[in-house]
Amino acid sequence: MQGHGSLRDRIARTLNTAYGDGLLSEHTLAHRLDVLCGSHVIEPAGLLGDLTLRSSAALPTGLSRLGQYARWALRDRWRQPPPAPMLLALDWDGGDDDLLVGRHLGCDIVLDDLSVSRRHARLRFRDGHWVLQDLQSTNGTLVNRAPVVRCQLQPGDEVHVGTVRLLVD
Repeated sequence: MQGHGSLRDRIARTLNTAYGDGLLSEHTLAHRLDVLCGSHVIEPAGLLGDLTLRSSAALPTGLSRLGQYARWALRDRWRQPPPAPMLLALDWDGGDDDLLVGRHLGCDIVLDDLSVSRRHARLRFRDGHWVLQDLQSTNGTLVNRAPVVRCQLQPGDEVHVGTVRLLVD
């Protein structure tokens, strides 16, 4: 099992390595770190997709699921690979305790996709754990491909909110 925030840490280390290798300017590094630290939903491909690091050891191995999609795309070029999941960056220290997920702009986590209900799900931090509750959404919520009404989340879980895929970190 991965630790809380470990994927974000690996992404930050990869960005720092890219800066050290001269692939990113200081301004670009600062911007990408702001995006990484300032959002609940992070698209790793948007932060790392344009980087080619020479050392494979420097690549974020914790993003193996994301790498699987890239390998599939290279193997089957004529088929459209499924979009890589976005990173659901949760605060495991209790900074947030209640987050509303949905399509409505008033939600804490806004997912701009018609398969997502206006008020789709609620995330609650209780006793060191995040609990996801589906709010009777139209298209449902899956955790690790199983339909759920309420369940505890762990780092590495894959959550489907409608058709939007999120990887819990």
